[in-house]
Amino acid sequence: MNYVVSRLPLFLFLVLPLAGCGPEAEVGVHFSRLSGQGQQETPSGLSADSIPPTDSALLRAVPDAGLNYLMGKFAPATHPDFLPVGSPYTRKTGMLLRRETLEAFKKMWAAAKKDGIDLFIISSTRTFAQQKGIWEGKWTRFAADYPQAEDRARKILEYSAMPGASRHHWGTDIDLNDLNNPSFEPGGRFENVYRWLKAHASEYGFCQPYSPKGKERPNGYNEEKWHWSYLPVATPLLQQYRRHIHDDMITGFSGAATAPALHIVDHYALGINPKCE
Repeated sequence: MNYVVSRLPLFLFLVLPLAGCGPEAEVGVHFSRLSGQGQQETPSGLSADSIPPTDSALLRAVPDAGLNYLMGKFAPATHPDFLPVGSPYTRKTGMLLRRETLEAFKKMWAAAKKDGIDLFIISSTRTFAQQKGIWEGKWTRFAADYPQAEDRARKILEYSAMPGASRHHWGTDIDLNDLNNPSFEPGGRFENVYRWLKAHASEYGFCQPYSPKGKERPNGYNEEKWHWSYLPVATPLLQQYRRHIHDDMITGFSGAATAPALHIVDHYALGINPKCE
């Protein structure tokens, strides 16, 4: 897999620790400065040119981001490693991404455009608070049909992450063009988009983390053909998440008590396409 990136980070900063995806995820959310959470924004150590090409060991050399970052408890709008997406890469306002993700996407966007493929971002970075809004909206909406807490949580988890367990927290993951699988399947309006992404996204460092469920991916969210992750940053962050985050840390929202029983970390946060690890 060839990543369009260059140079190893020279320094690291730690974030002081504190302890959505899917068809109904929000799009085009305005990101606010989440003041009042007592968290100081500090760089993670990466820049747009920070990772060498092809060297898998160096691709994993991302400094420890800290618990706040891994769980989305920080303000992307004030974080120095995040940039606004803007036109023509999105048709929505308020989108933010890590600068490495955005630079890689711009290259992929331009290549797709040359091939007659129109890519546009419809959802990008989401904070813990924003994911909580999505989750609790569904928690209320599904209450009548799924009165038992674990059943209701499983229903929501078909496509939406619990707050603190979403890859969208990291600024590495994007939703493209539509939030429904049929749109990307034969006869769908974005069939050619998905065919192009399957053939070329890896050339720019992107991978589809939620592939079809089966032997290779028995657990986790349902397939999401629209969700793509920038691996040069997401892979080391996933490794940090695996080391530092546990089910009992997933708290602070309705239904959070179900996280341990549902194995949120192992089955959902880590339950991705093996090719994207």
